[in-house]
Amino acid sequence: MKILGFGKALANKIVTNDDLSKLVETSDEWIFQRTGIRERRISDENTSELAYRAAIEAIKSANIEKTEIDLIICATMTADNFIPSVACMVQEKLNLGKNVTSFDINAACSGFIYSLKVASSMLNTYHKKALVVGCETLSKIVDFNDRNTCVLFGDGAGAVVIESDEKITDFYTCSIGNNTDLVARGIGTNFEMKNRVLESGFLKMNGKEIFKFAINVIEESIDNILKITNLKLEDIKLIIPHQANKRIINNVAKKLNLDGNKFFVNLEKYGNTSAASIPIALCEAIEEKKLKKGDKVILVGFGGGLTWGSTIIEI
Repeated sequence: MKILGFGKALANKIVTNDDLSKLVETSDEWIFQRTGIRERRISDENTSELAYRAAIEAIKSANIEKTEIDLIICATMTADNFIPSVACMVQEKLNLGKNVTSFDINAACSGFIYSLKVASSMLNTYHKKALVVGCETLSKIVDFNDRNTCVLFGDGAGAVVIESDEKITDFYTCSIGNNTDLVARGIGTNFEMKNRVLESGFLKMNGKEIFKFAINVIEESIDNILKITNLKLEDIKLIIPHQANKRIINNVAKKLNLDGNKFFVNLEKYGNTSAASIPIALCEAIEEKKLKKGDKVILVGFGGGLTWGSTIIEI
């Protein structure tokens, strides 16, 4: 798998910790000490529009014609609608013809890694170039009266254009049924088999348990992808983790005996953007010249489901 281009889309509205302190009992100090977040973006656009803008940037970066794309996968848990998919809406916005396969993947915050894995496999069979987008408008499922969640999340999108090459890209992905309500709940379902108005809920989670789970599975994912690829940490230029909590990242670095600078972190500016966090961070790491051609990067994430996984890409 070869990455041809990168792009991101950020909402214009910046919401600071001080802004949130006017809505719930909290403070900049309280939020930053516990999460590492200073501000986040809240979008007045829906998920498909952010995804489209990130896609345009990635296509420009790849220096290709958009008509060369024949596969679109969007990772999201905040789609505009149940149907059509965000990927199909992006296809329409790009004005692409019918010879494109488009669909969404929901693996929560691990979604971008899952989507890369699926795209990589499909490129080796039927398709030539793929657009993979991580995109979220989490603000529409966050309860801004709940200080345990509203301080954590933000909106955004990140995208890459990829094509197949002679190199095999390895992935490590896992999931386990979320039967302990670590992350719940979303949109209600129609159990009664009758037409009724669906009741929307808000994202809730057991923060303490997720914290412990995240540290363990990030370390596990990094160890396993290194074993799969026969590489060592010294071969890796940068680790780009899911941007959920700075304390999680610090604990992983400590367990792996790594300098914190080995991890790229932009959490302070954007908060947790779920499936969008890894591609946005990857794009910024390249823009800030922290990565150059030939560098190897570990992408690692975890999310509701529960899901987790990792891959190693070469820039």
